[in-house]
Amino acid sequence: MSLLDPLSHALATVVAGAHTLVTALGADPDGGGTWLLSIAGVVVIVRLALLPLVVRGVRQAHAGARARPHLKRLSEKYADRRDPESMRAFLEERRRLGAEHGVSRLGCLPTLAQIPVWMALYHLLRQVTAGTAVGALTPTLVASFGAATIAGVPLAAHGYVGGGATHLAVVAGLAGTAAVVGFVTQRYLVAPTTVTADLPDAMVSAQQLAPLLSAGAMLVAGSAVPVALLAYWVCSSLWTCGQAAVIHRWFPTPGSPAAARAAARGAVGG
Repeated sequence: MSLLDPLSHALATVVAGAHTLVTALGADPDGGGTWLLSIAGVVVIVRLALLPLVVRGVRQAHAGARARPHLKRLSEKYADRRDPESMRAFLEERRRLGAEHGVSRLGCLPTLAQIPVWMALYHLLRQVTAGTAVGALTPTLVASFGAATIAGVPLAAHGYVGGGATHLAVVAGLAGTAAVVGFVTQRYLVAPTTVTADLPDAMVSAQQLAPLLSAGAMLVAGSAVPVALLAYWVCSSLWTCGQAAVIHRWFPTPGSPAAARAAARGAVGG
């Protein structure tokens, strides 16, 4: 019994429900396209469920940007004061500023909330690709999933090698697509909405390197995870890209390069 089992069973219900819906619309129950649409359905349901946390995260980023100048002045005020009384006063004023501007300590919650979902989905697909029924994914559905293919490559297959040129092309294509979309999202949509002023140079360099490292990790993961999970990552990456584009265009963090460009557009438009 794993701690991820309840979430895996919930995801299995979503996959089975999406499969039933797609099949009811006339799709082949055992077709690879049907199962890909079922996996895409998981992305839609999960990301819609997490949308309130995303909105909260955007609001927290804006609140943090508004509070940043005040917190900087506060840090400068107590820069040379290390006695216990001054430290208590500093922490109290910091808490007051946070409350005044609506800054929460749970600003990273949207990202953290997705981690158990990713882990549970991997746990689910690992069981299903091994032929094990999980919750609503009955033995019949598991057998159907096991027989489903993309261009002749089973959704349950793993790794880049072992199935010929077509197998390599499909796996590399999915992993490469997820890596490229993720890189573009982080480098050109997320990074410009991030305020890097007053951050240490090492942290700025790490943020600039993160998109490349993330893309590389995706390519490495392609050698080990099921094809079905790669398909999920492609769908999830595309959703993230669209979501980041909306934030970049209409809700950039104040003080970020994206916000400066939005202000310039407004000035030109006005």
